Amino acid sequence: MASSGNTGLKRIIKAGQYSWQGIRAAYQYEEAFRQEIWVLFIAVPLALWLGADGVEKALMIGSVLLLLIVELLNSAVEAVVDRVGVERHELAGRAKDMGSAAVTIAIINAIVVWLVMLF
Repeated sequence: MASSGNTGLKRIIKAGQYSWQGIRAAYQYEEAFRQEIWVLFIAVPLALWLGADGVEKALMIGSVLLLLIVELLNSAVEAVVDRVGVERHELAGRAKDMGSAAVTIAIINAIVVWLVMLF
């Protein structure tokens, strides 16, 4: 991988800028990500209020953050597949389906964590 020439604090600042650009792009272009951000805004205060201790609160919040991470990765896979070409290809479809499956599993994980913690 080619070096950008950025080191130390400058590299960290640049990485943060690129990450923020990615979050903004996901929020702007991905409806599912927008919905999940709003779930996060509701879930964090609820977890802080309903969680019995720090571990429960961390698990509840962490499960929603994990969902956002998986959604970002899925959106990245979809963007790359769409960039490569518009023709239908079995591997492109498989990659998109697997990304979607990962999001579904992350949603199930969040639901299970919340149910276990609350009940």
